[in-house]
Amino acid sequence: MNQPAPSIAHRTTFTPPEQIRNFCIIAHIDHGKSTLADRMLQLTGVVDGRAMRAQYLDRMDIERERGITIKSQSIRLPWTVRADPATADAATVAAEGEYVLHLIDTPGHVDFTYEVSRSLAACEGAVLLVDAAQGIEAQTLANLYLAMENDLTIIPVLNKIDLPAAQPERYAAEIAHILGTDPDDVLRVSGKTGEGVGALLDRVVRDVPPPVGDPDAPARAMIFDSVYDIYRGVITYIRVVDGKIVPRERIQMMSTRATHELLEVGVISPEPVPTKGLGVGEVGYLITGVKDVRQSKVGDTITSAVKPAAESLGGYSDPRPMVYSGLFPIDGSDYPLLRDALDKLRLNDAALTYEPENSTALGFGYRCGYLGLLHLEITRDRLEREFDLELISTAPTVVYTVTMEDRSELVVTNPSDWPAGKIAEVREPVVKVTIISPSEYIGAIMELCQNRRGQLGGMDYLSESRVELRYTMPLAEIIFDFFDSLKSRTRGYASLDYEESGTQVADLVKVDILLQGEPVDAFSAIVHRDSAYAYGVSMTGKLRELIPRQQFEVPIQAAVGSRVIARENIRAMRKDVLAKCYGGDITRKRKLLEKQKEGKKRMKMVGRVEVPQEAFIAALSTDTGGKDPGKK
Repeated sequence: MNQPAPSIAHRTTFTPPEQIRNFCIIAHIDHGKSTLADRMLQLTGVVDGRAMRAQYLDRMDIERERGITIKSQSIRLPWTVRADPATADAATVAAEGEYVLHLIDTPGHVDFTYEVSRSLAACEGAVLLVDAAQGIEAQTLANLYLAMENDLTIIPVLNKIDLPAAQPERYAAEIAHILGTDPDDVLRVSGKTGEGVGALLDRVVRDVPPPVGDPDAPARAMIFDSVYDIYRGVITYIRVVDGKIVPRERIQMMSTRATHELLEVGVISPEPVPTKGLGVGEVGYLITGVKDVRQSKVGDTITSAVKPAAESLGGYSDPRPMVYSGLFPIDGSDYPLLRDALDKLRLNDAALTYEPENSTALGFGYRCGYLGLLHLEITRDRLEREFDLELISTAPTVVYTVTMEDRSELVVTNPSDWPAGKIAEVREPVVKVTIISPSEYIGAIMELCQNRRGQLGGMDYLSESRVELRYTMPLAEIIFDFFDSLKSRTRGYASLDYEESGTQVADLVKVDILLQGEPVDAFSAIVHRDSAYAYGVSMTGKLRELIPRQQFEVPIQAAVGSRVIARENIRAMRKDVLAKCYGGDITRKRKLLEKQKEGKKRMKMVGRVEVPQEAFIAALSTDTGGKDPGKK
């Protein structure tokens, strides 16, 4: 019989490391991680029935609306293993006793892999969750390899076994084939009904090794996440490796050498609970009262200021942005508010990068780097909701390396930075794409990838009916609507994952959009030469509909260098100057028309085309707008 252990949040003694198990749940998006975490919260008794709600650990409104996890959440669970000697195996009987489980629920979408990698560094084990109705998908494999690189103990689990479409035997064999284990070792659970969750927690206690560290050594703890609280300042989440962290002592950040006094130390169970301190292997939070968001860097090591450690713990490799886009406030006076909002959001999202940018059309803003298109959408959504801002985001671009004929190199993240001289070569980033799909869609997938300049790297059958395709593709080709095209061609059954894979030489050009001969930097784009005409025709046609008619004719042109490749005209508004001529000589009418023509010509020479903000918003909400790669 298994039951929750008594609450340990208020104990004054430190939990012995051999009673601690740190683990996370990793899976593809929509495979039931958050639902399984809900059942664990209920089963261990940290959340009672009245306070329970679906997706308890998803704290943000945007997570609940989209049904996806964006932020990793850490929580402390008490658990008692009580084995029945008549039915339990020897290992479970030997593991009887009270334990503390630190669970980290991680995101499943490819854009939030950095959140997952940081969570893995704070754990010794990982529950690999697979939907029993869908089987292994691309992000499942990506997260599995990430866990293996961190030498974590993998516990394979099939979720949603209560579904009528579930095929646990088939997918258990698939998982066993990949992990090299027996299909019977794959646990069957239902996050919805709670079936098998107790056995899973027992398995975590039995298989996941306890944390290792020296309790008498100088304190060392790794920062794996942090958030900003408007009242309490920076709240830092840590995993203690050596020594202990107690309130009212002075700590030092090993990368910046900044020292702070600890005002509060505690654990999340499931809400923040202050404790007398954290010992070896424990996961919790600390508050120093610091309001400067740059003081708490994810991946940094915390140590005692009085007796500091000699060496820091290995940090995380900084994530490299894959997609860049400009963010501009619709009201220019909101620029300082946008700067403060990005500072605070950066603390909560360590993968976000930004630098100031100035656009002649949009004013002052920031050039932001993201890990992918969903990351871009979520960031803009959070800035608008949490900080009450109205923003325009420009079309996403990737990072290009341009080599000029004099062999000098330029890094281009913005079309306005494209050099004007003679270019020797342009290199664009490429990614390794993994697609897992039912085998009947192989032809449609291959056609799509070849149209996007993809090169087939290999193909493996995971089972008789499921195939894994590996392609090398330019990143620029998949950041727009590739995911949506893939889903529509495979009726939603294909899954996609990608990782960085260097650069390649490509025939790229900059397409400028000219209004009355003047380039508008916000509408410029860097595209492959074969796609330049299509982009030019599309953008000029869109702008012709969006820009209101002026008193004079306005040409809209798309140009590559000095060569115009597409053109649309906005016709002039004309006053009917002949309305008062109800007869008389034709020369009088002709004279009035000539006079109007001269006026229009003069107006065209001195007039400026005013592009309304609505036109910018509509034109720059590219075809990706509203298409969420995180949703099925």
